[in-house]
Amino acid sequence: MRNCSKSPKFFCLVAFHVSLAMQTEVLQKTIPADFSDNAKVWVYQSSRAFIEKEAIQIKEQLLQFYTQWQSHGQPVKGWADLLFGQFIVVMADETEVMVGGCSTDSSVRVIKSLERQYDVNFFDRMMLTFLVKNKAEMLPFNQVQYAIDKGFIDRNTLVFNNVVLNKAELMNNWLVPVSESWLKDKVNY
Repeated sequence: MRNCSKSPKFFCLVAFHVSLAMQTEVLQKTIPADFSDNAKVWVYQSSRAFIEKEAIQIKEQLLQFYTQWQSHGQPVKGWADLLFGQFIVVMADETEVMVGGCSTDSSVRVIKSLERQYDVNFFDRMMLTFLVKNKAEMLPFNQVQYAIDKGFIDRNTLVFNNVVLNKAELMNNWLVPVSESWLKDKVNY
């Protein structure tokens, strides 16, 4: 996103809304429409983006996992994919089959296996990812204020809110402007 501190506010708001609309459209095309809005969601952010070859392999492994995912011997209506080249999103629609602890553990085992296989970290909660010029850019939490001060990000920059809990939150609150995120009280503009 452009540096809004040096541009007319109107143009920055237009750029922000276009970017958010584009990303929402991408999610609507990617996320299964037939899943309940209450479907459980887990978001795992990789410590780096994956190259195309890795992404293809990861998507195949995720497909194999969720098409065989079970809870207490019953098939789980599940879905998983690699989004923006570095986020694994796992979803379970519990309308018919509830996902038990063992089933959740099996999904975590898949994530941990991918961690080892690709030498990445999916559990570092101190790294934040922002959408800058339609590309996911990572930043350690302790450098966010510096990035704002230097104009790399601003109040309208989209941040990935990886603590969304269900499909509705994923669709509506996964990408939010810094000014509407949990960061709003932790930074100065």
